[in-house]
Amino acid sequence: MTVLVTGGSGLIGSHVIEALRSRGETVRALVRPASRAAVEQLGAEAVPGDVTDLAAWRAATQDGKAGRTGAVRAIVHAAALVQRRGSWEQYVALNVDATRLAAQAARAAGARLVHVSSVAVYGGVAAYGPEPERRTEDFPFSPIAERDFYGRTKRMAEAVVREAARDGLSAVALRPSVVYGERDRLFTPRVLRVVRLGVVPRIGPGTNRLSTVYAGNVAAAAVAALDAPVSGFRAYNVTSDAAPLLTQREFFAACAAALGSRLRTIPVPAPLARLAMTLWTSPRLARAAASFITGENPYVDDLARRELGWQPPFAAADAVRRTVRWFVENETPGH
Repeated sequence: MTVLVTGGSGLIGSHVIEALRSRGETVRALVRPASRAAVEQLGAEAVPGDVTDLAAWRAATQDGKAGRTGAVRAIVHAAALVQRRGSWEQYVALNVDATRLAAQAARAAGARLVHVSSVAVYGGVAAYGPEPERRTEDFPFSPIAERDFYGRTKRMAEAVVREAARDGLSAVALRPSVVYGERDRLFTPRVLRVVRLGVVPRIGPGTNRLSTVYAGNVAAAAVAALDAPVSGFRAYNVTSDAAPLLTQREFFAACAAALGSRLRTIPVPAPLARLAMTLWTSPRLARAAASFITGENPYVDDLARRELGWQPPFAAADAVRRTVRWFVENETPGH
């Protein structure tokens, strides 16, 4: 039996392929033609196509067609448009309409759907407070800003999956926080650009634990969700690495150590940091960024550990080392 993965050349999807292959699973990936070589290098069978195309989904889930490796028993849908410039229509097509097709394909194949969602579904601006909280999966949704196309469409996509489960689909939604790791195109490159300067602003005391999770740990949750004894629709936060966790200061220091460089921190008052960020972006995004940097991770993932049997296999310090090593080996030096 085969597991179909979307977004296989991206951050989470590529780690899912690696995790599945490491336990001997046969993996098929629905990918854009330009990404075919990348997923084949990871050990997946590539099916070129677009996740917004119904015909591509049919081709990817058909058994015994064009030399395909077998029936699809599960779909891990990780493809999404993530915090990049794009129109509302593009976000809806890639994050909502494609998820609807994933649910239809899973139901037609009698397969379980593991949908990679996000804590963005909870909404709220500047949602990270200085004190530890315990936001479980029952935490109420807050309004999402109109211009937050990502958060709005991820909430819509999860609603699509929930509705499909009412018609008999077995579906799990995973809600990671900010994800870092090898092949990251967003968070990790920005962190490394700052760390390579040798001087990092420390906003607040730096003792808070960032709301981040390593992509390999998210992938482990996706693999655990494939066979867990759950039915209908279930959503799970996936928001922490294995202990010991790192504080804000320790996270940046670990990045510097992995680069083989020394790091100096300069204390910056939070109001001044927000003002500086506002000069480069909007006031809303500046508040959100400052809140993320100074706030504690409020999302707990006890339910995933209990019901899925998920135990994140990578501790934060090891995950940072693995991530930085990949960037040093694969990215242009100095970038």
